[in-house]
Amino acid sequence: MTTFDFDLFTLGAGSGGVAASRRAAAHGAKVAICEDRAPGGTCVLRGCIPKKLMVYASSFAEEIGVARGFGWEVSGQVDWPRLVDAKRTELDRLSLLYSRMLADAGVEFVSGRGVIVDPHTVEVDGRRYTAQRILVATGGRPWRPGIVGAELCMSSDDALDRSELPRHVTIVGGGYIAVEFAGIYRAAGCDVTMLLRDRGVLRGFDDDIRTHLAEQMVVAGIEFREHTEVESVAREGDALQVRLASGVAVATDAVLFATGRVPNTEGIGLAELGVEIDHAGRVVVDDWSRSSVASVYAIGDVTARPQLTPMAIADGRAFADTEFGGTPRTALHDGVATAVFSQPPCGTCGLTEAQARALGPVRIYRSKFRPMKYAFVGKASVTMMKLVVDAPSDRVLGVHIVGPDAPEIIQGFAVAVRCGATKAQFDATLAIHPTSAEELVTMAKPVT
Repeated sequence: MTTFDFDLFTLGAGSGGVAASRRAAAHGAKVAICEDRAPGGTCVLRGCIPKKLMVYASSFAEEIGVARGFGWEVSGQVDWPRLVDAKRTELDRLSLLYSRMLADAGVEFVSGRGVIVDPHTVEVDGRRYTAQRILVATGGRPWRPGIVGAELCMSSDDALDRSELPRHVTIVGGGYIAVEFAGIYRAAGCDVTMLLRDRGVLRGFDDDIRTHLAEQMVVAGIEFREHTEVESVAREGDALQVRLASGVAVATDAVLFATGRVPNTEGIGLAELGVEIDHAGRVVVDDWSRSSVASVYAIGDVTARPQLTPMAIADGRAFADTEFGGTPRTALHDGVATAVFSQPPCGTCGLTEAQARALGPVRIYRSKFRPMKYAFVGKASVTMMKLVVDAPSDRVLGVHIVGPDAPEIIQGFAVAVRCGATKAQFDATLAIHPTSAEELVTMAKPVT
């Protein structure tokens, strides 16, 4: 019988890799995990957490305005360098917490970049470790287009560490990272221009979310230029010139490329081992996270599954329970709730209207209103809430929200959608008044 150094060796100490490793260790497995950066991964160190902290910081500008309407004499301006320093301190704390969690679980941490050299061997900085199973959880990274001057532009990683606020920011892209940074910069006092290759923001989301969020961003003073293609970026004095395919040049102080992310699958031995990789560079896995090589598994952003931290954690724990806990199970990948921390934020779960209509007849309920919070400030911000209902069964197939507290609201309604709640059951649920969320259980007449 072959003896291995470890039962499991995980590449990548982000949320998914750490969750899988800790769960496997809890089942009695001998586990090691490697990482060439600080433990924590994209979510903790370069994504969700630092970005949300910046959303909180920038949103106080609006809160100050609301406070004045309620009789408070409040003024102020964000100290951006101080904010960035505070963020770094918090991320250092969280990274140490991840290290402590691994140590407390009995998982051996190996610092360095792991490369798979055969189905049961990982090499880290010249030292080789053998394992019965290898889990790839190396996550993803921002993608930059190969244009002249791309090196003058920021990625989302760079934007999170920038210590000074630019006067004008040009954001290339219209996905969730783009709209979130647009909100952060605009609320912090920057002028913001968004360059969109196609029409609108948040491609793939429900059309009412896309349209309503864009309208609210325009109200906030964000400029949109649709159907644009960036050809090059050049520095002219203290400014940057973004030249478009149309021949027009946009002068700006900073450029952020929020043009998508790519999986970290290159240079870690997957191709050499014969692990199947798709056209986008992602590891092809089955429902059990198994790759085409029997001993190699993959979870998180290196796969084609939803690129969400809770999804990576769920897949990691399901993998560990299956392989080491004697409880075979898989995570659900459809109807996953998600939030966009734009300003205003979005929350969504289930099917979009277009997806639902492709399956059969639907009823659509939609409401737009000004939240009570803005009663005394004359703010133009409007909340949008929408239900997508299957007509024959009355089952609620999708819930979509744009407005304050949307991410918090959607979490509870995601449970209802997952459990198959009907519109009649929504109607029978007593509203909590006065709240914004009550709108979802009081919409009486379908709009279509």
